[in-house]
Amino acid sequence: MTALLTRRTPFVRGGLPCLLSLCTAIVAPRTGSAQAQTPATVARAHTAGKAKEGRSDIARFGERVQAALESTGNDKASWGLIINDADTGEVLYSLNAGRYFMPASNAKLFTTAMALATLGPDFHIRTTVESAGEPDSSGHLEGDLVLVGRGDANLSSRVIPFVEHAERNGPPEKALADLADQLVASGVKEISGDIVADDSYFAPERYPPGWGIDDAVWSYGAAVSALAINDNFISVILHPGAAIDAPLVYSAAPWPGIYEIRNDTRTTAAGTEPKLRLERDPDSQTFHLTGTLPLDAPARELQLAVTQPAENAAAILMQLLEARGVRVEGRSRARHGDRNAQPQADSPMRVRAEHTSPALLEDVRLTNKLSMNLHAELLLRVAAREKAGTTTMDDALAFATDFRQSLGIAPDDVQLTDGSGLSRGDLVTPQSMVQLLAYALRQPWGPDFVATLPVAGHDGTLETRMRGTAAAGQVHAKTGLVEHVNSLSGYATSRRGAHLIFSIFGNNTGTHGRDALNAVDSICVAMVEELAPRKETRGAHSTINRPAASNQAERRISR
Repeated sequence: MTALLTRRTPFVRGGLPCLLSLCTAIVAPRTGSAQAQTPATVARAHTAGKAKEGRSDIARFGERVQAALESTGNDKASWGLIINDADTGEVLYSLNAGRYFMPASNAKLFTTAMALATLGPDFHIRTTVESAGEPDSSGHLEGDLVLVGRGDANLSSRVIPFVEHAERNGPPEKALADLADQLVASGVKEISGDIVADDSYFAPERYPPGWGIDDAVWSYGAAVSALAINDNFISVILHPGAAIDAPLVYSAAPWPGIYEIRNDTRTTAAGTEPKLRLERDPDSQTFHLTGTLPLDAPARELQLAVTQPAENAAAILMQLLEARGVRVEGRSRARHGDRNAQPQADSPMRVRAEHTSPALLEDVRLTNKLSMNLHAELLLRVAAREKAGTTTMDDALAFATDFRQSLGIAPDDVQLTDGSGLSRGDLVTPQSMVQLLAYALRQPWGPDFVATLPVAGHDGTLETRMRGTAAAGQVHAKTGLVEHVNSLSGYATSRRGAHLIFSIFGNNTGTHGRDALNAVDSICVAMVEELAPRKETRGAHSTINRPAASNQAERRISR
């Protein structure tokens, strides 16, 4: 597997994004909107309410939608959108709202809302270190030491609660370091057995159906496991060498010692074009870096996905213990599969150290604000495991389907094969999305849910979008972006006081991806500038812009 590092995609930091060029097949996106329609045609849909009431605001909005879609210059794309009045449920505008579209990361809304509804905003996840025996007076612990994961996505140094930007406090293995410190403080000095990482809380299914082989290289497509250290990726920082032709200098963290980086790079003259290439075979433990970086280039960060998360966690914990003077006679290894089917120790397992996750609401905030794929996948599995006792991906998807049906969402309106939207097999209708969002808004945790979404022009994945427009600060919505797909769904308040729920999907955008994104933003601006509330609901109280009680620490700044 070869990845050519150029200037196109967003998952490499420091000004050097990546484009994947594979020697194996890449799964291409699919959509259920098979009929190509011209923008001028698809934009002329309207609702009965518009015709019945002769709403001039809706007429103006429809004209602006048509102009936005025509501005893309692409008559082969498929578009769907729906806008509801949040106070009355009235459909204000509808375009292909009952057709299938690939949602990309808009699928996370189904997952995060389900997690809040089934587990509750205050749910916490325990990660424990366990043993069958007690350390003796000399600090000797007989048998294995077992790290048990239960799906906590925040075993890292990430600062929580998230405010406006992702921040770190300490090394990426900080959560495991805290567990190691607890063990040392409890008197453990020597372990006769192995360091075992147990991720059997879920079935060993690392990649959901529909993920492409190229996804597994980078952090956004990291393997899913009940043990996820530092979001299951290794951060590799590259610097130019000291002189022309010198190899690049790199550092990697966390580095468990079970991986290898082959560094065949070199430094070129200042001002030359960077040309880096990463090669990695599927499931390989070796990363092969080739190519060049100019002498005056800033540092580059590559976020390389871990393919064996439990083995990775065990190796890191063993390193941390040995660095603290604990002698380990055995080796690091993983335990997969059904934990209930594992051979049981003669004595009951005792908790030697414990890490408790932040409240689930805080992880939902990270998942939605920053579009964290791994976090969404873990939320899906944790909810199914906790509430239905299921461990497999198929069972988790069935649990999610049952939840959606309990809301009155038609089974055929949503077909999801993962929890994050990275799968090319995901299909949803815009109308199912607004059904979900309307349900969420009515719940006690509704204001908190709205507050987990990116805010146009302010934070998260909408931080740089719609700045300086009427939509800035008024649109709270989840973004979705994969190849040929652009989506945005959420809530908005118009400047005339209308409280709105909306969903916008663009599929088959081809090489017009930037134009499609601009069209989505233009539709949002038009929505905020044009749409008005019904006369009888003007001044009605809505939860869309109500401050969330548990979100007092979140601040906003004007830009």
